[in-house]
Amino acid sequence: MDFIKELKNKNNKALSKAITLVESTLEKDQKKASDLISKIKSNNNSIRIGVTGIPGVGKSTFIEKFGKQFIDQGKRVAVLAIDPSSEKTKGSILGDKSRMEILSADKNSFIRPSSNSGTLGGVTNKTKDSILLCEEAGFDIIIIETVGVGQSETTVSKLVDVMILLTITGAGDQLQAIKRGIIELAHLIVITKDDGDNKKNVNQTLVELKNIISINPPIDENWQTRIEKCSAKENTGIDNIYQIVNNFIINSKNHNLFLSKRKKQEEFWIKRIINEEIGNRNFKKISTNNLNKIISEIITKKKSLNEALNEL
Repeated sequence: MDFIKELKNKNNKALSKAITLVESTLEKDQKKASDLISKIKSNNNSIRIGVTGIPGVGKSTFIEKFGKQFIDQGKRVAVLAIDPSSEKTKGSILGDKSRMEILSADKNSFIRPSSNSGTLGGVTNKTKDSILLCEEAGFDIIIIETVGVGQSETTVSKLVDVMILLTITGAGDQLQAIKRGIIELAHLIVITKDDGDNKKNVNQTLVELKNIISINPPIDENWQTRIEKCSAKENTGIDNIYQIVNNFIINSKNHNLFLSKRKKQEEFWIKRIINEEIGNRNFKKISTNNLNKIISEIITKKKSLNEALNEL
């Protein structure tokens, strides 16, 4: 199959097969995946959004209503949902698609659940490649739903343009806000389930979080973390969050931070993958000049990551 041709034709079945290829652990598939990814050019017209939060906060329900906002504006939305895998069976339920019935039925959406295979950080090592494939297939918005493991879930911030942290009342996040972790990397913190008898508790949590976040330094140099509330059940507050995310992207591009952030993220993942493949001890032996040269060659497509690894 000519994956590049099929992806450009917005073939979702081909996209699913391509993601399966990059997720494969078979050596022959890894070589094919590396060749495929090396042919994809950067797409800086997309928006990558990370959505994280503890289990039970309503990530899938929020993403369905949130993603629909973009689709209603004529955008194509891809959701990469990372599920935790079992330590015993190594399997995952992968039920996110069934929880987003309305979104999954829309012709302008694509939902792909994947197992984290025990990887820490809330995303898998193949998530980055899956994002590139979705962008090549013409999706404007890429939403990454993480496994929801809490404070350690910071790696996803190295993949996305904007980070949304979902929380609920009584979760203790207002106390955790003073600690280092995902809450310090969130551009937007959203208190969910603002409905029924819970409205009073939500308003109280909102005030507490705003007080604590006010002493934190800005994120991405010129953006102070926003605290908002919503109810996916009553469909309130979602449109406001949609506007805030759009304003953040506009703000980033106006201050020339959008592209520089993506370049730093690309460098981070190249270094991480090289480190994992050749080992930390060998990685430290690479001179700074040589490492910078390798990164530059990979980013400019003069050399694939696989070729660089083989040389190393």
